[in-house]
Amino acid sequence: MTTPLHDDLKVGIFGGTFNPIHFGHLRSAEEVRERFSLDRVYFVPAARPPHKSGSALIPAPHRLKMVELAVANNPFFSVSAAEVERTGPSYSVDTIRHFLGDLRPAALFFIIGFDAFREIHTWKDYRVIPELCNLIITSRPGVSTPPLEQLLPIALQPVLWYDPAIEMYRHSSGHHLILHEIQGLNISASQIRESARQGKSIRYFVPSTVAAYVTGHALYQTEEALR
Repeated sequence: MTTPLHDDLKVGIFGGTFNPIHFGHLRSAEEVRERFSLDRVYFVPAARPPHKSGSALIPAPHRLKMVELAVANNPFFSVSAAEVERTGPSYSVDTIRHFLGDLRPAALFFIIGFDAFREIHTWKDYRVIPELCNLIITSRPGVSTPPLEQLLPIALQPVLWYDPAIEMYRHSSGHHLILHEIQGLNISASQIRESARQGKSIRYFVPSTVAAYVTGHALYQTEEALR
C-alpha cells in the first residue's frame, strides 16, 4: 500500500520487471527525481507484465524484495506492491489509476523508457494515460535518441500537441510529455542474469544487498530465468 501524500507534491511512478533491479535503474530514477524536483519516486515491480512471458521471470515476491533492499537507504525512493498484490495482468493504466486514488492531488509523473514508449499503442487504454498523468520518456544510455517528434507514436498524435514555447508536447488535461536525456549507467538485467547463471560476480552491477539476496536464494540459475 502506498503512503498517502497531499497538497502539490510531485510523485514519480517507475515501473518495470526489475529482474533484477540494478544501478542503472537507480541512477536513472535519481536523475529524473533531481531534474524534475520530484518529492518521491515509487518503484513498482510488475507481477504479470502482459508483454513478457511470466514463466521467464523469477517470482514477483523475489523481485519486490530486491527492490525494497535496493532503495532502502534513499529517503526519496519508495516501493509499491500495487501490481504484485493485484490479480490479473499488470497494466500500467490500472497502476496509474491506483496512485491517483491514493495520492490525489499530488501531480503524477509516469517514467518510461523510450523503447517501451514506442510500443505504447499495444498497451491497455493507452490514449487515456496522458490524460491521467505527465509522461517522462527517458533515453537509453549508450544509444542515440531521436527527436521527440520521431518518437511520438502515431497512436498518440490525436491526443497530444506540440507547444514550441516550452518545447514539450501537451495534453488538453494540462499534462506534459517530456523527453529526458539521462546520463545513466549502461547496465542490462540480462547481462546480470547471465553472470549469475555462470557463477560470476554481480558486484557493482547491483547494490550489495541485492547481490547477497540473489546468491542466497540461488536466483537466475536456470536457462528459463534468463529470457
